[in-house]
Amino acid sequence: MSTLTKPAQHKSDGRRRPPRFELTAGNLCLDFVNTLDDRPSGQPKELLGKYDDLVRFAEDTRILTHLQADRLSAYGQATPDEAGRILRDAIELREAMYAIFSAVITRHAVPASALATLNGYVQRAAQHASLVPADEGFVWKFDSYGNSSEGLDVMLWPIVRSATDLLASDDLPFVHACSSPTCQWLFLDTSKNHRRRWCSMKLCGNRAKVRTFYARKRQV
Repeated sequence: MSTLTKPAQHKSDGRRRPPRFELTAGNLCLDFVNTLDDRPSGQPKELLGKYDDLVRFAEDTRILTHLQADRLSAYGQATPDEAGRILRDAIELREAMYAIFSAVITRHAVPASALATLNGYVQRAAQHASLVPADEGFVWKFDSYGNSSEGLDVMLWPIVRSATDLLASDDLPFVHACSSPTCQWLFLDTSKNHRRRWCSMKLCGNRAKVRTFYARKRQV
């Protein structure tokens, strides 16, 4: 068994890899939704182009350690058909979550098909979860992968859990979309006054400031 409800704590394995994904959402499931970039453009950029990308996302978000990620990548390469199926499942899950959260943000009815898809994954995740004693209470733990290609979808269950926890929480009204019309990544606004506008000040926030600065200069 491996605790995967919260990001795993990395122990040194002799090397570090720089993160591949921009993790700005403040919530695991929202970072996962953001693995399709440039959604508003009509030509979105798929960041999960292959199974290894899915594994790397799990590594970047500390669902998996470096060593676990290396092992899963090796299993995926040895069983490409199964790895491809898991990748398709991951994208199906992601798009269902996007449809649900987008409906919540825009105050539209949640698509029944998207909710049914998510509930299907909730039921699958429950088959891999156990309640176990912890310090002064209990925590959820998810099955770890075995020594074969079985378990290539292990990273999906913490993501599903993250989505259900957020959707059923008091934080749901603070899920927003980036104000940049070319971005619209989702994020959880944990700011004191809940007036955060950008997925990241370093990214879209800074670009907006630059545009405002030059627009004011042209008016002078």
